[in-house]
Amino acid sequence: MKTHKQFNISTIPFNVDLLSGLLWQLDIEGINEYDNYLVIFAKGESELTEKDITDFLKIIQKENLIESFTLEESSIEEINWNEEWEKKTNVIEVSDRIVIKPTFRDYTPKENQLVITIDPKMSFGTGEHETTKLVLQLLENHNDNVKSVLDVGSGTGVLGIAASLMGAEKVVGIDIDEWCIENGMENIALNSVQSKVEVRLAEISDVKDSPFDLVVANINKHILLDIVEDIVNLTKSNGKVILSGLLISDKVDIVNLYTKHGLVLVDENQLEEWIALVFSKV
Repeated sequence: MKTHKQFNISTIPFNVDLLSGLLWQLDIEGINEYDNYLVIFAKGESELTEKDITDFLKIIQKENLIESFTLEESSIEEINWNEEWEKKTNVIEVSDRIVIKPTFRDYTPKENQLVITIDPKMSFGTGEHETTKLVLQLLENHNDNVKSVLDVGSGTGVLGIAASLMGAEKVVGIDIDEWCIENGMENIALNSVQSKVEVRLAEISDVKDSPFDLVVANINKHILLDIVEDIVNLTKSNGKVILSGLLISDKVDIVNLYTKHGLVLVDENQLEEWIALVFSKV
């Protein structure tokens, strides 16, 4: 029987949404959330160690997002991840218009609602996290005349699928995780948007397409700082950029850098301690 690494993490203060969003940056397979701690899982052969997680948590601590933490490692027998996802994945009403549902939940849509079917498995982007909700809500308000979209760090494909259902004719999603590409393709098929949406195993530097009307990136601050030139170059003049995966404390650094590269902040939204920013390329 295969085994998996299990890490129990508790922090003071304990903010489960904050921790879950940040910990997905590590090489993990899944997260289980509880009232006062969470558990992350990695493959038995994974190189992820207790020290790696400790170092990661110390960075979060240094940024004053947590005061202290405890970490315990153990091993468990193989988990049926699909069953684990199904236990905790429900229908999510992101806004009055946008609803995300898995195939195994029934939902009767209201008039004019846009229902997106997503079976997330292990990919980030279920719609439950604040950053996904923020980007989807901003997509509602910034999709006029948007015919082409680039989704950087596409995960489940939910953002690109939503953009296509809102009218985009060409959507390219990129991710560096093979599992995300597989899951994205499955979700694209579930929503019957194969003719409009594709996902590629690629980094943003690999994208050689013509500039896009809209670029969305729901990833962490450090990557967004590193790829600013790629994002700007892949955005059309008068096009827009939606960024998330960001905490309130990240705003100043992101805005300063992106405005230096010719973008103008035109809109923003906030849920809890998370934010999403909309820029226009002048």
